[in-house]
Amino acid sequence: MVNKEIEIEVYGAEQICASCVNLPSSKDTCEWLEAALTRKFPEQKFKISYIDMYNPPEKMNQKSFAARMIEEDLFYPLVRIEEEIIAEGNVSLKKVVEEMEKYGYKLRV
Repeated sequence: MVNKEIEIEVYGAEQICASCVNLPSSKDTCEWLEAALTRKFPEQKFKISYIDMYNPPEKMNQKSFAARMIEEDLFYPLVRIEEEIIAEGNVSLKKVVEEMEKYGYKLRV
């Protein structure tokens, strides 16, 4: 049983990270993650959003984290669940799934 609907944030930029040249874009990663997680956790609601680190929304926590990404030169795409960094650069579906399970999400077998 899901304790609460979690929020997954995928941070990135239009331009692909210099260290991630052969990987999908941040936006593509967000779309892929949403499709994969929807299949793995059917009928279990979660919120996923893409945040452009150079043009973040007005939400203060997202705006300040986007600034931190630029300041600290973090790799992107970067995935946060409930404000905790889960993955940077080459996003592992397995790691995101494991994190969701900690919040009570149950994998479809």
